[in-house]
Amino acid sequence: MKTIISSSPFLRSDLSTPRIMWEVVITLLPVVGVATWYFGISALLMTLVCVVSSLWADILFMPSQPNRRWWGDGSAIITGILLAMCLPPGFPFWMAFLGGFVAIGMGKAMWGGLGQNVFNPALLGRAFLQAAFPGAITTWSAPGGGLFSLQGNNLALPFLKGEVVDATTGATPLSAMKFTHEVASWQDLLWGNVSGSLGETSGLLLLFLGGYLIWRGLINWRIPIGMILTVAVFSGILFLIDGHQYAPPQFMVLAGGLLLGAVYMATDLVSSPLTTKGIWTYAIGIGILVVMIRVWGGLPEGVMYAILLMNAVTPLLNRAFPTRVYGHAKAGA
Repeated sequence: MKTIISSSPFLRSDLSTPRIMWEVVITLLPVVGVATWYFGISALLMTLVCVVSSLWADILFMPSQPNRRWWGDGSAIITGILLAMCLPPGFPFWMAFLGGFVAIGMGKAMWGGLGQNVFNPALLGRAFLQAAFPGAITTWSAPGGGLFSLQGNNLALPFLKGEVVDATTGATPLSAMKFTHEVASWQDLLWGNVSGSLGETSGLLLLFLGGYLIWRGLINWRIPIGMILTVAVFSGILFLIDGHQYAPPQFMVLAGGLLLGAVYMATDLVSSPLTTKGIWTYAIGIGILVVMIRVWGGLPEGVMYAILLMNAVTPLLNRAFPTRVYGHAKAGA
């Protein structure tokens, strides 16, 4: 009888990093498909531009990885898709390309590569575009216009003020609520027939995909549940105080990018806390910040900044709620 001696860990999971990444990529394809259904080929081309830019930056900044294939481990593709889903349908393609490059360069490569980043790369790229091109990134197109019609100013030339393509524009549900106190119907928000970013399409689809990712064990269920419940409770209290001034909780949950952020961005394994207490604090903190920014901030949406701010707090949460080491006595015991 042979004795096999090996080093820990002795229990191994069938899930590898590339497998997790590619499974997440597959779940994002329906989101891209629904965005294409509502906003036409602009959604598909925007996704392609962001993915190509992210892959190019990934190859350029991290060429020395052993046994590397040009498509990498899938993380750059996820970054590109998520960045595209955060952008308006009519956003110029050259700006989107620049955003993908910055997302990988500043959000991933400068920190040391996969597993080292402090912030979610896609949101960091989006934050850069928000600061660099505030006018373009807050210009929205209403759904419709035909499958093969481009939206807004997609084909604008780089660094030039191009002629805007004729398109039907409209305020997002969050901006309409903030500035005119008009509340979109929850049915439209559930199905996604509203103006907004490409990923703010179908709340029902995002809830289904979130449930699938939780069932597969690819994301920690506490983060999306904690965020959604916090937003619902906090906004519900405000709505009970003054139903004319504040939006109802179902609107706050379904509108904007909350579900997309809760399912795909806040759950990033690298930029979220490690322990259960830290995760609950992280999720609740994001939910509180989302409502505060939406209600009292200068912008109608706050998901991006809320997640990035709590990403920055994650190292402190890991220190405040450290991982328990079994076999060691407590200090002073």
